[in-house]
Amino acid sequence: MNVRLPIITLALFALTALANRAWGADNYKIDPEHATVIFSVSHFNLGDAYGRFNDPTGTVVIDKQDPGKSSFAFEVKTENVDTDNDKRDTHLKSPDFFNAKQFPVITFKSTGVKSAGENKYEVTGDLNLHGVTKSITFPIEKTGEGDTKVMGYRTGWKAAVHLKRSEFGITYGVQQGAIGDDVHLVISFEAVKS
Repeated sequence: MNVRLPIITLALFALTALANRAWGADNYKIDPEHATVIFSVSHFNLGDAYGRFNDPTGTVVIDKQDPGKSSFAFEVKTENVDTDNDKRDTHLKSPDFFNAKQFPVITFKSTGVKSAGENKYEVTGDLNLHGVTKSITFPIEKTGEGDTKVMGYRTGWKAAVHLKRSEFGITYGVQQGAIGDDVHLVISFEAVKS
């Protein structure tokens, strides 16, 4: 019996397994405690009003060898809108704006990811807001990656997204010029490797 054949077969199997692990996609879960979604909108064209959504969640899949196999998914609860003003937050949760009771969640799920340079990607996907789903495209950048030792292996990301809220059926104050139609989002998050 040729003993070398099984040994070579085992060696090839081990190398294939290592290669698959090295070249496969990495899965991450967004850490809500280290994730931020900030928005701004103009007020009477005089200044900008700012707010945020607390505790965003989601998942990230990164395939470094084939960015097209990467994906991003985000979710925020409309109930978690926070402008540091209880009266304004109550109004934002009302049917005039997010209508948190009827539309409790805002979701985004990518449908395509393209490399846009080192640590930069262009993401296209479906945003569901206020019961309306639209395809949007925005740039996203990896800001870091590494083993924190105490909080696991992590990757960090940031993105800027620009929307017209009227396209999602949120029109309160637009015609009067009291509250702008253009909404600017800054999204920054860390995600923990699964």
